Amino acid sequence: MAARKGRPPAGSSLHGVPAGPARPASTEGATSERASGDTAPFTRPALAPSLIAAIVLLACVAIIDSSGFVFARWGVTVLSLIVLVFAVRGRAWWAAVLMAAIAVCWNPLAVVPIPGEVWAALQIVAAALFIVVGIVVKVPRETETTRASRP
Repeated sequence: MAARKGRPPAGSSLHGVPAGPARPASTEGATSERASGDTAPFTRPALAPSLIAAIVLLACVAIIDSSGFVFARWGVTVLSLIVLVFAVRGRAWWAAVLMAAIAVCWNPLAVVPIPGEVWAALQIVAAALFIVVGIVVKVPRETETTRASRP
């Protein structure tokens, strides 16, 4: 049996699926471009690791002089390298330089000798930098789809 022209054959996975848009039409007076169902042309993938790093930095200000601070240094170093990758993908070179500097200063393998009071101030400054970089770094969606679709 041949299917009718324009309709999928019975038993097809497309049978009964409407051909129209999945979302209702935008309401009158909606002025935002996202109201039409379009997604933003960019993402902010550095936001989550930046916020986690800022939390770690602020939470560990109290343990700077203890031996447990090495774990905080590992976490901050790894998260700064993750954010650095997203900054490079988003072509935010200033953010990549800042994240590289944080990765070097917080590196637990090659310890930078900085006094405790200065570390406490640097922890707060680095937390603020992470938050700013996480909000500002935008990666275009085209970059994500083309890289993900490669074999």
